[in-house]
Amino acid sequence: MAGVLTGFVTLAVVVLLGYLLARWEVLGAGADAVLSRLTFFAATPALMFRTVSEAEVADVFSAGALVNVLTTAVLVLVYTLVARVVLRRRGAGLTLGALSASYVNAGNLGIPLLVFAVGNAAAIAPVLLFQLLVMVPVSFALLDAQTGRRGVSLTQTLSMPVRNPLVIGVALGLLVSLTGVTLPEVVALPVDLVANMAIPVMLIAFGLSLRGAPLPGRGDERAPLWTAVALKALGGPALAYVLGAHVFDLAGADLLGPVIVAALPTAQNVFVYAMRYGRAVPVVRDAVLLTTLGCVPVVLALVAALG
Repeated sequence: MAGVLTGFVTLAVVVLLGYLLARWEVLGAGADAVLSRLTFFAATPALMFRTVSEAEVADVFSAGALVNVLTTAVLVLVYTLVARVVLRRRGAGLTLGALSASYVNAGNLGIPLLVFAVGNAAAIAPVLLFQLLVMVPVSFALLDAQTGRRGVSLTQTLSMPVRNPLVIGVALGLLVSLTGVTLPEVVALPVDLVANMAIPVMLIAFGLSLRGAPLPGRGDERAPLWTAVALKALGGPALAYVLGAHVFDLAGADLLGPVIVAALPTAQNVFVYAMRYGRAVPVVRDAVLLTTLGCVPVVLALVAALG
């Protein structure tokens, strides 16, 4: 149990560092936007390349992976229906809200938590692949179209995902994984250096954005925010448990793994995407913070009940 708490404490300390840097005005105004662009165009593509190139692609077909894919799909569908029909949300705000309700913090929080809870992080590999290979390109195609690019041809629209730096990193990583190519050190070492920068810079940028921000959940967008938070923090793990235990007959670590993955908070990546596209930034920022805080008791309860 203490090991699980270590993951949360590590995340909180780096975010706090970003907040203190903003409070002391060390980096100047607009630093969160600059750091977000740095992670979007350089560090995160390198991290995605390394993650996918080292993953076992065959794990995508496991029962636990299917549980998480189905859970994600249902969360996106439910949020979209509620947001459009009840909350009258449209455009990029709707897309980013759906990501906030479904896109899990698999990389920097999911891996250590799974290691502490079930002994290994194998359950995270298919989730990373699904998010990077399916959710990211589809979401970017939607966001590029929804943020008002006029005069863009059909060919340009269809090619938007493959021109995105994050998707390029995923595609190259998948190519290396499938072919089994070993990269020379002159290539691998620079990629590792840049990739290692992604998570701390992303967390610092998030901490910077908290300076001067209102308390989470009190803005004008309370309804879409709390809808996303409820689905992500409670709906996700509940649905994953039902699917895993009663549909796929999983038990023990095989069940705990995908349920913990579903309980992970909204990824900081979604905040980077919101900053990049200039849409729904307060909603996504608050969703990341609230689901991260809510994840602590949920994961601890899951480990106690199923571990």
